[in-house]
Amino acid sequence: MSGLPVRVVSGICFCFLLTTLSSSPLTAATKARPTKSATSVDYACALAAADRFLQAWQGGDIETGIVMLSGNAKNNTNRDDVDRLFASSAPAAYEIDHGKFLRRGRYEFPIVLLGASQKKPQRRFSRIVVFNTGNNDWVIDKLP
Repeated sequence: MSGLPVRVVSGICFCFLLTTLSSSPLTAATKARPTKSATSVDYACALAAADRFLQAWQGGDIETGIVMLSGNAKNNTNRDDVDRLFASSAPAAYEIDHGKFLRRGRYEFPIVLLGASQKKPQRRFSRIVVFNTGNNDWVIDKLP
């Protein structure tokens, strides 16, 4: 090692030290466990799809809403239910809570739909399921 510059030698020692410490039993117990959380790209895409669908709901854009439905959702829901969802109580706003990882490419988001009312807003609590059909194409698999 006499031919290596001091920086390279100290870098090698530092990497060795990090490797040794990270594999020791003491640090193994304190390592953060990987989570299926909101930090993944899939989660962000699923959340964006849920948001687009709810924006369509808020704007009464039933065509966009229907386009975003999976084949399963279209087969399990009749057109009258979809029309009722988009026409229900003059939508005012919505809330999306932190999503839950169900399995690869599939997330569930708790939501609150707020309808406009003369006296007080009507709240409707529900869930929306979003999944990836491939090629980063996210669809709604379960309507609120």
